[in-house]
Amino acid sequence: MLNEENLVATLEQSLRQTKNAQGRLLGRLREAEAEADNLRNEIDALENSAQKTKEAIDSILASMGSSNSSWKVSKKPQYEEDDYELEKESRRHNQVNLRNQNSSNNNKYRNNPVTYLNNSRNNNSRNVNSIASNYEPKSNRFVDRTITQACTLLLRDASSPLHVNELYNLLREGGFEFKGNNPTISIAVSLNRNRRFRKVAPGTFDLVMRDASQSQAAS
Repeated sequence: MLNEENLVATLEQSLRQTKNAQGRLLGRLREAEAEADNLRNEIDALENSAQKTKEAIDSILASMGSSNSSWKVSKKPQYEEDDYELEKESRRHNQVNLRNQNSSNNNKYRNNPVTYLNNSRNNNSRNVNSIASNYEPKSNRFVDRTITQACTLLLRDASSPLHVNELYNLLREGGFEFKGNNPTISIAVSLNRNRRFRKVAPGTFDLVMRDASQSQAAS
């Protein structure tokens, strides 16, 4: 009998503790709900203020009439600016190369016409060059260019597909510095990932735009 009374007393004490804890939690919940209501009111006030500010701006712009067009700044997309700069650089480089080539060809022809003609025939069947070791840069044309930008210029200059070995030699000639241990792989990966280029043979790439231009000319 005594044990049962002790058990009941223990359970009653546990019940009181549970009720007290429940009461404390309900009190905290009411405080949180009151705080949430205050936050909602502040948010609504800020929203009203923002709406009034927007209406004031619209009213001012409407009163300005057509003069608000001066607020708009037109800017070309980055890829258009990039293509324009690459095209300008390619034209400039082609003009320099053409002058140098004409001068060199004239000198060769004066000195030995037969040799000059034979060399011209041999150049038509160009083989893939090997990677040049200890290559010394001849210019700084590609110092500030990415691989894809520089290769775009080189392929435009070449007017035909180029192998990664040839691209590597030409990039080094233009002062491009490779950071990795496998530069030709870096070139191939960069060109494969860029929609501006297409792979025409193992390790050989060309410009997609050239292929499109040739298709239009053929049609």
